[in-house]
Amino acid sequence: MNNLQKANPPALEAAIAAPSAACEFWAGVKGVAPILLGVFPFGLIYGILAISAGLPAMMAQAMSLIVFAGSAQFIIAQLAAVNTPLVIIAITAAVVNIRHMLYSASVAPHLRRLSTPWQMLLAYLLTDEAYAVAITRYAQPADSPTQQDTRRNAHWFFLGAGLGLWITWQLTTAIGIFVGAQIPASWELDFSLPLTFIALVVPMIKDRAALITVVVAGAASLLVFHMPLKLGLVTAILLGIMAGLLAERQ
Repeated sequence: MNNLQKANPPALEAAIAAPSAACEFWAGVKGVAPILLGVFPFGLIYGILAISAGLPAMMAQAMSLIVFAGSAQFIIAQLAAVNTPLVIIAITAAVVNIRHMLYSASVAPHLRRLSTPWQMLLAYLLTDEAYAVAITRYAQPADSPTQQDTRRNAHWFFLGAGLGLWITWQLTTAIGIFVGAQIPASWELDFSLPLTFIALVVPMIKDRAALITVVVAGAASLLVFHMPLKLGLVTAILLGIMAGLLAERQ
């Protein structure tokens, strides 16, 4: 022990300081757990909506497995209910999910050293909620180059957050699909969606630029809500980003 410490003290310090893969994984699960309370009714609503739109049960569940994007799944189910052409459905879903490009650009520097299978797995698990939890782990400051190594297992944190959300989404959508008809309409579960996103955004507001970004994006989303093909969402995102960048430069 003493010989190793004398030979390479920085490496030994990093090895001791770095959390294990298992610790990171369960920390990620714990980090996403409060958000899952809002995801639960959101999944139920999707399941009920998909069946009401006329989608076969297996197809509705397969969408949760393959698409794994709540907002896109809601749009697809609603458009399918009115016999929208497949091309329009695909384009609309792609536009709604374009924000994931921003998430990808944000986390890409942290995942660059990972193998291709790891990158593909985390890309599949990248959602609004998983991103919000994982980026806080990557954003933790390192006081020295040695401490940078404490993040070498942070992708396990990402995996824990993403997998916790994935399991919850599959289970809740299945409940909504197969037993959702038994849930009273008076429960009004659709309130959970905005509450979930509020819970994601508020902890991220740590400076003036972030506050301006949120305010501008929120106001813009109300003004451009009725744009076709859900382009209002993308427009609000871009306006919020521009406002935040201008605020940082001042």
